[in-house]
Amino acid sequence: MLTQAPKGTQDVLPQDSYRWQRVEDAMRRVAALAGYREIRTPMFEHTELFQRGVGDTTDVVQKEMYTFNDKGNRSITLKPEGTAGAVRAFIEHHLFADPLPSKMFYVSCPVFRYEKPQSGRFRQFHQHGVEVFGAKDASVDAEVIALAMDVLRECGIDGLRLSINSIGCPACRAAYHEKLRAYLEPKLPSLCETCRERFQRNPMRILDCKEDAAKLTDAPAMLDNLCDDCRGHFEALKRYLDALGIAYEIDPRIVRGLDYYTKTVFEIITDTENGPLTVCGGGRYDGLVQELGGPETCGIGWGMGVERMLMVQDARGVAPEQPALYDAFVCTLGDAARLEGVKLVRELRRAGVKADLDHAARSLKAQFKYAGKMNARYVVTIAEDELARGVVKLRDMAESAEREIPRDAAVAELTK
Repeated sequence: MLTQAPKGTQDVLPQDSYRWQRVEDAMRRVAALAGYREIRTPMFEHTELFQRGVGDTTDVVQKEMYTFNDKGNRSITLKPEGTAGAVRAFIEHHLFADPLPSKMFYVSCPVFRYEKPQSGRFRQFHQHGVEVFGAKDASVDAEVIALAMDVLRECGIDGLRLSINSIGCPACRAAYHEKLRAYLEPKLPSLCETCRERFQRNPMRILDCKEDAAKLTDAPAMLDNLCDDCRGHFEALKRYLDALGIAYEIDPRIVRGLDYYTKTVFEIITDTENGPLTVCGGGRYDGLVQELGGPETCGIGWGMGVERMLMVQDARGVAPEQPALYDAFVCTLGDAARLEGVKLVRELRRAGVKADLDHAARSLKAQFKYAGKMNARYVVTIAEDELARGVVKLRDMAESAEREIPRDAAVAELTK
């Protein structure tokens, strides 16, 4: 139907947009305090970027991407996550030549995945995220985790649990993959088709399978097979988190759903009436810049679903109150008074006062009623008599008190 949004999408209506603005403001405040600057990348990219970057063994690439050929017969994909586009921009614009680390963030970035719409999941949804390039010390791992915690708490979401893991680097993962394949091979007939396809190319992704993970609880853990460098990095991360007073639990089952991760991976979880909900996830991707054609540069980042944040706010009863649309509403009677009202509204807006007047040719009584519905704190009345005497009536709607003030003092009085 032309008058119905596509399945898996939603409208953000004018009366609800303030909530999005609040969580976006929180993201910007927290990021600015740590020296992160905003990046905005295109809504679509060349399909190969995600095939090479996200990984063609992932559910995202295999099942969930919105991919099409444009009029030039180029394969284009609506971006399913934010990191690959940020890495592409980092390489294309030679940001690696700038002083590093390069810290960036994005706000309400639209992303697209074709999956079954359900609670907290949409086919078009939005993510806050951060990306840091060129910082190898585990202190930055702790920093980005702390940033995510701060953003969520700024939005009134507490009761958070942090789970961390290390999935190693290509050097130690190769030996681990062989050990994991030896464990998995006898079980292959009982695993799903997707897991069987991943067996040779990326067996670790089998541990992330929603269908088969419960059958593999005794699988060897990457944590027990880390090289010295990866083990040292993970131990350093724990020390930094301890120093920051951030509690964590180690979950060797976290591998995340994207192929580019190395070393640190983490999830921030909150409990809901429907069970645990991951509200933020991320980790290191030290080989991704090089994989996509750039110089060897380490990276780390996270993504946080905005719709999930709003859903948790609702469940916790911490959604912010809707702000008043107007500080002042000007009611007029008569053509000359209306012209003066238009001038006054303009003056108030220039002074930073949210103001408006009737644009629907209502009666004076109906204007008062409309101002009440809009929860305007003050109502300014100008009629022929007030105009002739150079005054306006100022009514405090909360106090139900009205007084006359000079017209020339109206702006100063309302800006108090």
